[in-house]
Amino acid sequence: MTRSDRGMHDGQDARVLDLTGAQLSSLADEVPIRTDLRELWLDRNLLESLPEPICRLARLEQLHVDENRLRHLPDRVGELTSLSTLSAYGNQLASLPESLWRLANLRTLNLGQNALGVVSKWLGSLTRLQMLDLGYNALTQVPDALGSLSELQLLYLSHNRLTFLPRSLGRLGRLTYLNVAGNHLASVPDELGGLAGLLELRLSSNRLKSLPASLGTLPRLRELHVGNNELVELPRSLGQLVELRKLVLEGNALTALPQWVGRMSSLTELTVRNNEMVGLPESMGDLSKLVSLDVRANRLVSLPETIGHLPHLQRLDLRWNKLLSRPAWLHRLEERGCTVFT
Repeated sequence: MTRSDRGMHDGQDARVLDLTGAQLSSLADEVPIRTDLRELWLDRNLLESLPEPICRLARLEQLHVDENRLRHLPDRVGELTSLSTLSAYGNQLASLPESLWRLANLRTLNLGQNALGVVSKWLGSLTRLQMLDLGYNALTQVPDALGSLSELQLLYLSHNRLTFLPRSLGRLGRLTYLNVAGNHLASVPDELGGLAGLLELRLSSNRLKSLPASLGTLPRLRELHVGNNELVELPRSLGQLVELRKLVLEGNALTALPQWVGRMSSLTELTVRNNEMVGLPESMGDLSKLVSLDVRANRLVSLPETIGHLPHLQRLDLRWNKLLSRPAWLHRLEERGCTVFT
């Protein structure tokens, strides 16, 4: 049943037109576009352009055109002044019309997986945005004006060509999720430590040689992903992340974990595979909530016995290390139900 079918039955969605997956290559005259439409769904079609008459739908609140073949949006898209959601994910957009930045009521803007090389500084005029997806494009920078989006909660910038992030990001006090994985970042600004509401930070697959100490001041952070970088050590301040549940450090150049890792008392998942670690600290035994520990593909020759006392450990991956012997306490872990890979 389509969204429009549901509307026909309950009366509430009668102003919703769902043409998802209809194999449309154009919106011909025979396609009914009612002027009182509130939602228009055109996802997964074959559209290469949208007709300008769509821009006369003054009451339209949601426009979804994901996974088409669009090379541009209508020049007059800014006339859709009631629009709160514009989703054009998975198209071929290389530029955006200037009128787009006049959509002052937008809460959600999804432009991921296109061919955008630049975004206008007027992005900052969309001050009601709560979700912005610019991931999987060809951006080499994002404007400082991004810091003006004070209502923003979710920001996707992953898999672009970014070499730096604007310091203004630190002003996004309501941001809960930031993804800048898969770029060319050699560093991230200290100002990220000002993101007091951040719950999840993804910095994986960049060129980071160090992390700013300010990350340790993120009071609510629950997930930190910094895998596949060039880290040789971690800032001591990370030990202050007492709310952190998941820490991903795989694919770096770490030779050891510091003793202070035991202060991360809320950790349930720790991944440090594919590093150069020769030992683990005794303080691992203080991670009383740890469920999964992955240290495969390192240079470990021994393990601290304290790991065997972790009460909630369910998965321990030790493969591709150089352990000189198999400690007896590993057998005890297995007997109580922990899966151990050696």
